Amino acid sequence: MTDLAHSTSDTAERGRLRWWKEVAFGVAVYAIYSAVRNQFGSAGGDPRPAFEHAGWIIDLERDLQLYLEARVQRWYLDLPGHGLIRVWNVYYGTAHFVVTFVALVWLFRRDPERYPLWRNTLAFTTCLAVIGFAAYSLMPPRLLDNPGEFGACQIYNAQAAAAAPDDALEAPGCDRFGYVDTVARYGGWISFGNEGMKELSNQYAAMPSMHIGWSTWSALVLVPLLRRRWAKILAVAYPVITLVCIVITGNHYWIDGLGGLLVLGAGYLVARSVTRDTTASGPIRVAGGDSANA
Repeated sequence: MTDLAHSTSDTAERGRLRWWKEVAFGVAVYAIYSAVRNQFGSAGGDPRPAFEHAGWIIDLERDLQLYLEARVQRWYLDLPGHGLIRVWNVYYGTAHFVVTFVALVWLFRRDPERYPLWRNTLAFTTCLAVIGFAAYSLMPPRLLDNPGEFGACQIYNAQAAAAAPDDALEAPGCDRFGYVDTVARYGGWISFGNEGMKELSNQYAAMPSMHIGWSTWSALVLVPLLRRRWAKILAVAYPVITLVCIVITGNHYWIDGLGGLLVLGAGYLVARSVTRDTTASGPIRVAGGDSANA
C-alpha cells in the first residue's frame, strides 16, 4: 500500500513537472550566473585587489597552520609522469558540469518529490556564489607566479623594483610562491588565460569554490538514488576527489572549498524556505529519506 501511494505521488508530481520548463529554468540560471560572474574580478583589469585577497587567505591558512597547497602540488607533480596531471586538468574542466547535469536529470526522472527542493538548492547556491565572486575577487594559486596580465608576478616584481631601485635591472623572477599553472605547462581541457578565451571567464572567481559546492550537491542528490554500496561510496568520495583536484591543479585554496560548502548550506536553507510541499499526502522527502516541511 505504501509503495502504491508513493508511486501515485511520484506520478502526480511528475505530471506537474515539465522537462522543457526545467531546461529553460536551468539555462536561465546558468546564463545569469555566467554573465554576472564575469562582470567582476579580472574584468576590472586590476589584479591587485585579487592578489591582496590571496595574501589574506594565505596568512589565514598559515595562522591555522594549514597552508599546504604549494607543498601538496610540488609533491604531486614530482610523482612519475607528473602524476598524470593532465587527466586532473581535464577532470577539473569537465566533471563538475557533467556530473551535476547527470545528477539533476536523474533526480528529475527517478525522484520527482525531492526534485524541486534540490533543484532550488542548486539554483540558490549558484546565485549566492555570484555575491562571493563580486565581493571578494581572489587570485587562485596558479596565478600567483604567473607573469601574464592576470598574474601576480608583475605586481610583486614592481613592488621589489620600487623598494630597491638600484637592483631594478636584475630580474627577480616569478617563483615567489612556488605554484605551477598546470594547464599552461602540461595541457588539459582549456586554458582561460589564452587569447580569445580569457574574456569568457572571471579569472578571480575562486571564492567560493563551486567545484566543491556542486560536487557536494551532486553527492547529496545521488546517494539516495543509488542502490549499490560501491556506487554510494563513490558518490560520497566525489567531493573529496574534487578537493584533491582543485588543490593539485592550483585552481583553489582549500579554504575556497569551505566557502563552497557554506554557500551550499545557505542555498539549501533558502530553498527549504521557498519550496512548497510537492506531495498531496506529506512533506518533501530530503536526502537520507527523512521528511521535512519545506
